Amino acid sequence: MKTIYLIIVNIGEKIIGIVNELGKATILLKKTIFAILNLKKNIKNFIKHIYFIGVLSLGLIILSGLFIGMVVGLQGCYILKKFGTEEIIGQMTALTIIRELGPVVSALLFAGRTGASLTAEICLMKNTDQIIAMEMMGVNPIIKIIAPRFWACIVSMIILALIFIVVSIIGSYVSTVLWLNVDNDIFWTSIRENIDFRIDIINSLIKSLIFGFIISWISIYQGLNSNPTTEGIALSTTNTVVYSSFIILSFNFCLTAIMFQWQ
Repeated sequence: MKTIYLIIVNIGEKIIGIVNELGKATILLKKTIFAILNLKKNIKNFIKHIYFIGVLSLGLIILSGLFIGMVVGLQGCYILKKFGTEEIIGQMTALTIIRELGPVVSALLFAGRTGASLTAEICLMKNTDQIIAMEMMGVNPIIKIIAPRFWACIVSMIILALIFIVVSIIGSYVSTVLWLNVDNDIFWTSIRENIDFRIDIINSLIKSLIFGFIISWISIYQGLNSNPTTEGIALSTTNTVVYSSFIILSFNFCLTAIMFQWQ
């Protein structure tokens, strides 16, 4: 009986801990969202973080998108040639990239590169008492530090996902048309006739918006709630990548089921 009691107590404590963490994260999110009203005062800070968060991630996004698009084109072409339907290779690769690989892979790369970096940066600012110093000087750290990074992260995610999609389709074109000699007109015609702007592209950008929101929320929360030790910073950055990746993949399934089942 004592063992069962201890198990129930441990489960209860973990549930309470999770609810407590969700509550603190929600309060932080509310403060950050309302801080957008003061974003005009920090527009230079916002643009600076667009550069550090978005522009410096371009190399990773472009190279990854190019090679992923080439692989998708090669695999798709080899499979479709077995059935004599290689004329739909453009449609297949474009739909795969726009609907799934574009928003999901770019978000996973973004979480690994930018999310972890953002968490580590905020962890360091907290552990060196920079945030406390701001509060003592009457400066709101949510407005000055958190909000510009939060919104820059979301905007950058949408733009980077769009770039990833374009580069991946170009990579698919290179591997199928220029390498495997698929007809150029057939490739582009199948894309143009089968890609719907509202169903495919808009839904893909909505996914990217949601994923960017998730990554930025987790990153800033993990940064502000890290333990002031080397191990604490390492744990927070790891949690950012792990939690972001898991939530992105699970949300992607739910969003895909909602967005594309009634088309």
